[in-house]
Amino acid sequence: MQEQRNNQLPFQGEGRGNVIIDTDRVMDCCRDRDCFENARVYLSPAGQDALSNATNVRIRSVKILWAYVGLDEVPFNRGFYQVTVRYYIDVECEICLGLNRSQITHGLSILEKDVILYGGEGSVQSFSSDPMNDYCNIGNFDTVGSNDPTAVVESAAPIVLGSKVKECGCPTPNNELVEIPDRVKGLMDADPIILTDGVRLYVSFGIFSVIRIQRPAQLVVQAADYSVPEKECVAAQNDDNPCQLFRTMPFPVGEFRATEHGEQNRPIRGGGGCGCGGNRNGN
Repeated sequence: MQEQRNNQLPFQGEGRGNVIIDTDRVMDCCRDRDCFENARVYLSPAGQDALSNATNVRIRSVKILWAYVGLDEVPFNRGFYQVTVRYYIDVECEICLGLNRSQITHGLSILEKDVILYGGEGSVQSFSSDPMNDYCNIGNFDTVGSNDPTAVVESAAPIVLGSKVKECGCPTPNNELVEIPDRVKGLMDADPIILTDGVRLYVSFGIFSVIRIQRPAQLVVQAADYSVPEKECVAAQNDDNPCQLFRTMPFPVGEFRATEHGEQNRPIRGGGGCGCGGNRNGN
């Protein structure tokens, strides 16, 4: 069996030479800044009741709970793909109820965008071994051989650009009827209400993102042979002395500097908060 090895790229002198690695090659990519204006925020039953009696509303924080990334071929344009990104945004609101009373509630906003990127053409299907399967028991068919590329989306934390409350006696418009995946519902305290009439909350978001399409590729690179680390492992100490451990931590000087990064991390403010005036729209 010794003769069956691939010896075309041997290490040469001092453990250095060329090796073949299996990685992902970026076929096409783009960056974008999206403004999602007046996106509906779906609240829980308790949050919806509070919104109906609100004197003021402000957005405390927002974060991406999950994002669906879909990939579809573009007809009559071989090698090009449409990437569909659907963000599920958790919105934390402070609702003022008068007499200096407030209620913190969470809502869900769903944002969607599409881009076209070149993903190349593939003519082979890729399969791989699965340690959960054996010769007589093939139980995993989740991964089917495919020659499609993979779409990857990287997004910064959403920015709140504005918010407003609308009163409407009409039923929910068709463009606001959505389905919420179970994995998103599992991350929330209560299921949001989709079909509502009356008071509704809308928020405008800004999101910076980078989207790319990549394919598996085998590349030849220069590499050095594996080396043993020189640093020795230090055993963890459990001496029940938290103050001693705290004294060994470096002082976070950067957290006290008024730099540009510090300005970006300031909390979101809108409407003046409860008991501080401001209008109901939170602008």
